[in-house]
Amino acid sequence: MFKGLGNLGDMAGMMKKAQEMQGKMTEMQEEMHNIMVTGEAGAGLVKATCTAKGELKTLDIDPSIFNGDDKEVVEDLILAAIKDAQGKASDRAQEEMSKLTDGLGLPEGMKLPF
Repeated sequence: MFKGLGNLGDMAGMMKKAQEMQGKMTEMQEEMHNIMVTGEAGAGLVKATCTAKGELKTLDIDPSIFNGDDKEVVEDLILAAIKDAQGKASDRAQEEMSKLTDGLGLPEGMKLPF
């Protein structure tokens, strides 16, 4: 009955691999809350740290940038640091995901979850 399906005929093996993958995905998602990345702006005057999930955890602002006339500059630096941290978080999450999916034989560049 499954003669022409090649490897797809081994449904039990596929189900086992799918369950293993699901367990690893759950572990990885939990781990993403513990991986921290830091983004910077203004040559390090503003630093934002977030999890690999993109959740902002800390914001460090060098006191030397506080001047009433530079309010907009400070706001821009804060936003830039947060965006940098979130970009690094996204890259790190993708890196961790590729470690998980390397052995699955998926096409290169395929992103999970779908």
